[in-house]
Amino acid sequence: MKNTITILVLFISMAFYGQTHSVIGKWKTIDDETGKAKSIVEIYERSGKIYGKIVDILDTEKKKSVCTACSGDEKNKPIMGLVIIKGLTKDGKEYNSGKILDPTTGKLYKCFLVLNGSDKLDVRGYIGVALFGRTQTWNRVK
Repeated sequence: MKNTITILVLFISMAFYGQTHSVIGKWKTIDDETGKAKSIVEIYERSGKIYGKIVDILDTEKKKSVCTACSGDEKNKPIMGLVIIKGLTKDGKEYNSGKILDPTTGKLYKCFLVLNGSDKLDVRGYIGVALFGRTQTWNRVK
């Protein structure tokens, strides 16, 4: 009986460890220019790739905003529910080879994510090479 309980506790603790050491989950986005929290993005895996969609907008005046600056399928769609991180793949400790959409400008950038501890996520959007871009640090929502 003791062995069964020990094994059960071990599996539960490993499950929690895996969740906190993964990019999967909900993240509070922080504007790198103003330092203010903007939204909650849920990052998930689908078909072996990483995606992220906006599940909450923290500024009540912008909750019903649409992406007027976006092009293609995203044009004039509500920002709430918009998939902004698309097709990242895990490469060591980094998730890369995908895109991120800035719904404010409608621009699509190359992107990579790096977990910084268990509760911070560095999100870098760039054009061309990663040197020419900007990084935001998002906080895990518990």
